[in-house]
Amino acid sequence: MTTKEFNLNYKIVCSLISNNSRVLDLGCGDGKLLKILKNEKNVKGLGVEINQDSVLEALQKGLNIVQGDLDKGLEEFQDKSFDFAILNQTLQSTKNPEFVIYEMLRVAKKCIVSFPNFAYWKVRFYLFLKGKMPKSKVLPYEWYDTPNVHLLTISDFFEFCKKRNISIEKSVYLTKRKSRSGFLIRNIANFFSEEAIFVISKN
Repeated sequence: MTTKEFNLNYKIVCSLISNNSRVLDLGCGDGKLLKILKNEKNVKGLGVEINQDSVLEALQKGLNIVQGDLDKGLEEFQDKSFDFAILNQTLQSTKNPEFVIYEMLRVAKKCIVSFPNFAYWKVRFYLFLKGKMPKSKVLPYEWYDTPNVHLLTISDFFEFCKKRNISIEKSVYLTKRKSRSGFLIRNIANFFSEEAIFVISKN
């Protein structure tokens, strides 16, 4: 993703977070999003990141970060101990996404999940015309060095949530530098959107 696309992603995620919230940012990288949330929303934030270099970068920003593997769970956190848990552009790189989502829903009242949409029309045509694994701005890797192990589509995520009685409270669909939201366009969103951002919850 380009800097401008990242800025749009961060802007939307930030708009979904309430002021003064307790936020857990999973797979937080170097802490850029968490820093924005701290400055813009005055959140009490904590990040979890597996990469040691990224953890050090985040700590240098003055953020509260712990090193951890999301696929091993969040047992150190109590149920509903956060207002929001964020999994931004990380779901597709987890080994056990179902387990990670359940853990998020356990520790937070609401969860924000975003991922690149593998059903985006340019990705479909790339595979159809070239016969090779698609590459795009949000999927820039070669097949042999990609961190993405569970690629999915917007329709896949809706089906996943429906089968598990997970409530989708809001959906936002991104294409280049534009965004749209709402359930009425979900059918065409699966074809025209490069990325999706969902707010989910479970009692």
